Amino acid sequence: MKPYTFAILISALSGLAGCDTASQSFSLPTGDEAQGKAVFLKYQCLACHSMTGFEDEASKLTRALDTPVVLGGEVSRIRTYPELVTSVINPSHRLAEGYDDQEIQVDGQSVMPSFNDVMTVTEMVNLVYFLESHYSLEPYPRTDYISPH
Repeated sequence: MKPYTFAILISALSGLAGCDTASQSFSLPTGDEAQGKAVFLKYQCLACHSMTGFEDEASKLTRALDTPVVLGGEVSRIRTYPELVTSVINPSHRLAEGYDDQEIQVDGQSVMPSFNDVMTVTEMVNLVYFLESHYSLEPYPRTDYISPH
């Protein structure tokens, strides 16, 4: 996929994720949870994050943060599907609460790098689908997509 096409998709998703009416009617296509886990590990998310059930994988990485940002479960900032999608594509949209600001941000921007120019759309869809299975999100209607196959 061409970078400008990916940028357009990310911009559209960012706009939709921040809009209350869109949160009632928009979701990414259904992903593959196993592939999402592979993306999660490929991009070494556990260097800065922690998630229940991934302690062994995390112990193999050099930690970038003294206090990893917790993913999954009942966390304060991710309650809806749009918040989850936005946190992946725009980590500076809302910074995690309860962490040392100097460790998780620089000049108000998240230290989490943007993967928008390196992650494919398919990887993002699979990653979000994988992460979604680890959160207690508010129920939402899934968008029906016609399969391209």
